[in-house]
Amino acid sequence: MRNEESTPGSAVFRVMLRLSIIEGKEKEFEETWYGIGSVVTDHPANLGQWLLRSCDEPRTYYIMSDWVSEPLFREFERSERHLEHRVKLHPFRDGGSMATMSVVYSLPSQARAAA
Repeated sequence: MRNEESTPGSAVFRVMLRLSIIEGKEKEFEETWYGIGSVVTDHPANLGQWLLRSCDEPRTYYIMSDWVSEPLFREFERSERHLEHRVKLHPFRDGGSMATMSVVYSLPSQARAAA
C-alpha cells in the first residue's frame, strides 16, 4: 500500500537521531527524555516520536519522530522551545548524528488487521 501521504510536498517527514549517551547516564537520559517529550509531541506538526535503545550497543539510542512536512519540522527545530529541549538532553550526550527522510511506502501488519 502506497503511503496515503505520498503526494508531492505532503509525504510524512521522518527524523532519526542517533545518540551516544555517557556511560552510567542511560537511565537518567531515558527519564529526562520521557519527562520533556511533550515539547515535541505538543507541536501541531508532530505526528509522534519514539525513543529506541540499541540491543547491540547499550549506550546508543535513536529518537525517531514523524512530521507533517520538512518545512514545519525545520520551523520547530529553530524554535525557542526546541532549543530549551536540546539543552536539557545535551548533558547526557557523548556524540550523535541526525538523518532525515520521507516515508515512501507504509505497509500495515496483516496480523494486526486480522485481530
